[in-house]
Amino acid sequence: MGKTSKVKKTKAGTSTGNVQSLPFNTDKGQHILKNPGVVNAIVEKSALKSTDTVLEVGPGTGNLTVKMLEVAKTVIACEIDPRMIAEVKKRVMGTPLQSKLQVNGGDVMKQEWPFFDVCVANLPYQISSPFVQKLLLHRPLPRYAVLMFQKEFADRLVARPGDKDYSRLSVNVQLLAKVEMLMKVKRTEFRPPPKVDSAVVRIAPKNPPPPVNFVEWEGLLRLCFMRKNKTLLAIFRLSNVIEVIEDNYRKVFSMKNQPIPKDLNMKKIIEETLTASGYAENRARKMRVEDFLALLLAFNKADIHFLS
Repeated sequence: MGKTSKVKKTKAGTSTGNVQSLPFNTDKGQHILKNPGVVNAIVEKSALKSTDTVLEVGPGTGNLTVKMLEVAKTVIACEIDPRMIAEVKKRVMGTPLQSKLQVNGGDVMKQEWPFFDVCVANLPYQISSPFVQKLLLHRPLPRYAVLMFQKEFADRLVARPGDKDYSRLSVNVQLLAKVEMLMKVKRTEFRPPPKVDSAVVRIAPKNPPPPVNFVEWEGLLRLCFMRKNKTLLAIFRLSNVIEVIEDNYRKVFSMKNQPIPKDLNMKKIIEETLTASGYAENRARKMRVEDFLALLLAFNKADIHFLS
């Protein structure tokens, strides 16, 4: 469970963060930043304004929360652990910062999010992927988010075509946002230390978001990255892939009340479309977001859609 310690009070009435009275629940991702220098660096890189409402997820004992309250207009701290809720409230009780803090209890992934300008959080690692997805679908869009992730996950977010970490996640997030690695954080900076190092990433959503059918986009990427080192022609020649595409093709013609060609040869249509688009010999691991957008457009023009 990690070490425990006592809360010390400063002259202003806030805790110093040397909390050793609470056992941390690592199953819930409770790894508290203990280095004030790292906390200060995160707040500095967040570039918060005095008018900002900040969403923080998993404030823990409030080390980051207090620093943000000193800068921002409001911090909305979302915390699932009642012990941590009590602790973070205690940190600012009786101080000028108390009126700027709002604490929301419960599971942030199951709640409707309030309005916020910026999200800053040391996230529980197990919610990283669904959290990013929910963040990018949230409306109105925040200005950006500064988030701590497991380093391996952060590497995938910022990976570029040709990198070993480049994946469907990379493409999906980079379609909707500009992603930047801000800093790396050693596991020894946490109490209790996690098993891996961490990294802080800035995610700035593109506003307005690109006009893409995300169901089709996701369907196309799922196929392209099922074998990211194979050529697209090799992937789309697979019998199970052709079968799925033909099923969608028939659905589209049915919705348009158009007869399906009697001599339908789905394999030939796919191959001709890929060749004409110039992507037949490309591999997903080296394709840019713009390439996938162009490929989706080429398929759609040939009445090839990715509905499931």
